[in-house]
Amino acid sequence: MNSRERVLATLAFRNPGQVPRHLWTLPWAESRYPAELAELRRAYPEDIVQVPAAAMRYAKAPVTRGDWYAQGTYVDEWGCVFENIQAGLIGEVKNPTVGPGDEDWSSGSRIHIPEELLSLDKKAVNEYCAGSERFVLAGELARPFERMQFIRGTEELFVDLALGNRAMYAFLERVHDFYKRLLSVWADTDVDGLFFMDDWGSQKSLLIDPALWVRVIKPMYRDYSDIAHAAGKKLFFHSDGYTLDIIPHLIDVGVDAANLQIFCIGLDRLEQFRGRITFWGEVDRQSMLAFGTREEVREAVRQVRSRLWADGGVIAQCEFGAGARPENVREVFAAWQEG
Repeated sequence: MNSRERVLATLAFRNPGQVPRHLWTLPWAESRYPAELAELRRAYPEDIVQVPAAAMRYAKAPVTRGDWYAQGTYVDEWGCVFENIQAGLIGEVKNPTVGPGDEDWSSGSRIHIPEELLSLDKKAVNEYCAGSERFVLAGELARPFERMQFIRGTEELFVDLALGNRAMYAFLERVHDFYKRLLSVWADTDVDGLFFMDDWGSQKSLLIDPALWVRVIKPMYRDYSDIAHAAGKKLFFHSDGYTLDIIPHLIDVGVDAANLQIFCIGLDRLEQFRGRITFWGEVDRQSMLAFGTREEVREAVRQVRSRLWADGGVIAQCEFGAGARPENVREVFAAWQEG
């Protein structure tokens, strides 16, 4: 069974024998632990990859300025300006385009919706997919809630959502329409899965009223699911924080795999969803990977297997990000391999 087959078997709860692996890294880890990271990749090769930038070509190139991970200023394809104070990580938008006081969203006309991303060279992507036995995820993703935060600012967006600001909702529909078209472009390639994300959780709760999430966001996510599954693709989702309230809805719309902070939520609360969705990682990166002992890491993996594995339904995903100790990241994959 190759990597692609292993992932598909896991998503279908057809025991793949070996749990699929997926290592996430940030340049922070690449620069601080290059030797350890190279050895980790050699010892535990990944089963899932994302189409790399080198295989993503466009008839009309999207315009950005700066380096996403470098210290300083980065301007993305939408014109959102990120300020980064630490190299190797991602910055934050400090001055949103549609800022406080712009209740009618008049500044929204300055937002550049990056239609250039729709001019993807599908042949180049297909050539990359044909040369890999791994499960390949699309190189671009949808993130409507986060995109709206980048444009409006988090606090102002929450107010708009709560008060039903019509101008905001009209712009959200434009963002959603763009993401539907973007995912449709990628669904017309040979990738195995589409990917979307929004960070929905604080440490203890959802960031907005769950009823509001169901009314406004769930129909959008269902659209993404319909696009993926109509094309025979799997749908992968990521969110940070405590997201227990939305998991039944992710299952209902058809998300195949979800990357969630399962130790923030609690394995005891998540066990009810065993066999209904694939948990795409993770092991606790807030404390375990940074401060835990190797035995504690192993026990964490054992608990995930015991509570969530159902002849599939778990991907051994782990993030080697800021603060993580390389020996603990390695222990995650060692524990999964040993069973």
